[in-house]
Amino acid sequence: MKTEILYQDQALLIVRKPSGLAVQTAAIGKPDVVSELKNALADRGRKGKDEPYLGIIHRLDQPVEGLLVFAKTKEAAAALTGQLARGELKKRYYAVVCGQPPRDQGELVDYLYKDKNQRAQILSPADSHFKEAKRAVLHYRIQQKASFGNYLLSLAEISIETGRFHQIRAQMAHAGMPLLGDVKYGNEESFQAAEKLGIGSAALCAFDISLRHPVTKRPMHFQIRPGAKAFSFFEIETDPKGSL
Repeated sequence: MKTEILYQDQALLIVRKPSGLAVQTAAIGKPDVVSELKNALADRGRKGKDEPYLGIIHRLDQPVEGLLVFAKTKEAAAALTGQLARGELKKRYYAVVCGQPPRDQGELVDYLYKDKNQRAQILSPADSHFKEAKRAVLHYRIQQKASFGNYLLSLAEISIETGRFHQIRAQMAHAGMPLLGDVKYGNEESFQAAEKLGIGSAALCAFDISLRHPVTKRPMHFQIRPGAKAFSFFEIETDPKGSL
């Protein structure tokens, strides 16, 4: 199983999704996080019973690695979804971006819509009234900078107020900070840097998640260290054990 279970009890699962594995796919025979977890739950004493319940609370793009929370009961799913809607289930991301922005921290506010080619498109302020456009708010802070020959890279910590389709990848690229290895939203400079450095996937990791247990209400906090090669260019300190 590619998905790593970091914590589970009767109400929820906290897992690490690897880069390249979809959260859920309709393709027959292709692995995904949901099918792996359902198989794992079925193997733990549930064979011959109904398929185990697994509630998807939030998602990560297929190229992205990081932390995900799943509910094991409908009641837990409702409670966790409520936390997400109220901004109480908080996530932080690390991204390796190409270039070194003039400001080390900032807020990005854009209006996005998903086009027929499964790309997030950013509208100009004048077109933000477009009925399919959704407001996207992102905060970033540059943590470290590095240079490799002619290529400048920055490690950005990112949090989002809205969970839009491809939000981080599209907004950072639009702001002139494309993610290293992102073949969908990168530019010529980021493509060249990724090829030179041997990076084959978008350098984005959901490294930190905090929430309240849906039953006990106790605070829960987990962190992981990004495993992708792109992050090895920086010194990253995390608490991989998390706290309960």
